[in-house]
Amino acid sequence: MGNLNISSLTVGELAVNCWFLVNGDTKEALVFDPGDEAARIKTYADQKGWTIQAILLTHGHADHMGGAEELAASTHAPVYAYETEEDLLLNAVNNMSPFICQKAITLAADVFVKDGQELTLAGMHLKVFHTPGHTPGGCSYYCQEAGCVFSGDTLFQGSVGRSDFPGGSMSQLVRSVKEKLFPLPEDTKVYPGHGEATTIGYEKKYNPFI
Repeated sequence: MGNLNISSLTVGELAVNCWFLVNGDTKEALVFDPGDEAARIKTYADQKGWTIQAILLTHGHADHMGGAEELAASTHAPVYAYETEEDLLLNAVNNMSPFICQKAITLAADVFVKDGQELTLAGMHLKVFHTPGHTPGGCSYYCQEAGCVFSGDTLFQGSVGRSDFPGGSMSQLVRSVKEKLFPLPEDTKVYPGHGEATTIGYEKKYNPFI
């Protein structure tokens, strides 16, 4: 692993993990799923001396994207989302923002990504995996150099995301994990949308849902 650093803040009512992937050489940071508390996220980065270069969403539910617009406005960082998640981001009922945030939130992403697409942001390389099941346009971001994957609400420690929301499918979710995430190296760290970090190897052995 190069000089890359990973840290997180837990934000919002639903305790979402907002992850930071930081280029230690340039102090440039990527932020994954700023679900709420945009000012706190920005202050945290400022205190660390990091410049936020991009905001990446694993999916469009309000608890994961509720702070993205404010954070983007304060940092001028573009927002990335998966191409088939646009409808969810723009539909306040389906993204559940009135329920989660007590107000309707819609978000226009700046960049839409595709399955298998490779991104170089702030000098760091990511590969996008389409991992639907929790939402139609859910995705995970793999950083080989850091040996980790940001899995959103697709894969948790010992569990998987819910599939009973609009556009969800348990069979699709299980397939996403098996076909997209489990082929990654077993020592790959999994940084999920909620709860504790885990590894691909541990989940292959012990996850009861797969």
